[in-house]
Amino acid sequence: MQFRRKILEHIEPWLEAREIIVITGMRRVGKTTLLQMIYDQIPSANKVFLDLENILEQKVFEETDYNNIWSNLRAYGITQKEKAYIFLDEIQAMPQVVKAVKYLYDHYNIKFFLTGSSSFYLKNLFPESLAGRKVIFEMFPLTFEEFLIFKQVKTERQTTFKDKARQKNRIAYEKTKKYFEEYLTFGGFPQVVLADDESQKKLYLKDIFTSYFEMDIRRLADFRQMSAFRDLLLLLMQRVGSKLEISKLASEIGISRETVYSYLAFLEGSYFISRIAPFSRNVDREVSGARKVYFCDNGMINLFGKVSNGALLENAVFMNLRHLGKVNYYQKRSGAEIDFILPDHRIALEVKKRADEKDFKKLKRLCDALNLNECYIISQDYSDLPECILASDL
Repeated sequence: MQFRRKILEHIEPWLEAREIIVITGMRRVGKTTLLQMIYDQIPSANKVFLDLENILEQKVFEETDYNNIWSNLRAYGITQKEKAYIFLDEIQAMPQVVKAVKYLYDHYNIKFFLTGSSSFYLKNLFPESLAGRKVIFEMFPLTFEEFLIFKQVKTERQTTFKDKARQKNRIAYEKTKKYFEEYLTFGGFPQVVLADDESQKKLYLKDIFTSYFEMDIRRLADFRQMSAFRDLLLLLMQRVGSKLEISKLASEIGISRETVYSYLAFLEGSYFISRIAPFSRNVDREVSGARKVYFCDNGMINLFGKVSNGALLENAVFMNLRHLGKVNYYQKRSGAEIDFILPDHRIALEVKKRADEKDFKKLKRLCDALNLNECYIISQDYSDLPECILASDL
């Protein structure tokens, strides 16, 4: 059974547009399934789905004269007489295909849909060759809303933060409580979510990590000190939701600050981690401020070590906020802080196991000082506090 992903809402308005649609993200987040769903939506019969990890299907584009690709496509029933829809899955397996895509886009009536597994690679590949010709959509593991859809659990969800706070429901909370606990532990990779038992989930998570390490890190990165890279990864998992001290990380692993920065750039570019900057009205201060680190998925964190429940909750909340746009954090010199600020929405959010009035009053003072419009406590446990949003309702 195929389940609809939220990202489709953003992609569908572009289905008939001229631009090339590129879907990128980590391996195993569901890009191929999504591409197949889009393929099935296209009413035209003049369409083809090619997997570029298949050597035989790579041969379609192995032409010195790109015009000759049409004769290869005829074997798949594709004609030039009407608009053609070409779906290319896993383009990182054949980097040179991008030149052919650009040529065909510029000279023929073709709509291209592409997927690729690493933004670190794709963002270096695309800017020059497909500038002005593409729209990129980034895909992540499931949000909790999508998690419930995959579990075939029906819920009513509010759109605005204000409505989420006002219209929370204890019965609905109890209905999804165990599911949220599973989400905190095993994360949102579709294959893991659909697995029947914990041992199978753990096996899938190990396989996903191995695939990332072997296919993305070893193939795409030229890291001579793989053990140092691994050690940094393990250290970062113990620092979820914390500010990164680059000099301290470099000292603990025994590598230079520059090497730490290059490893972090790769991890972020390949979607394994995200770093968020401090909120500031001064752009220079935001750019230079220490970043907090979050991971792509809670299951990946739990795979390698014990992390506090608070850190896991905060990471899961971040995973469910990032699709809303830019995310910052805030910390005063005195130590008072706000876990998340959504600057585009002027909203402040503090994450707690259980919300209480005292926490909200502290948050409200900081929120008012920053001239933010709204502030809420994100709580794992149920609370009747009017300014509380349940983490399972995000």
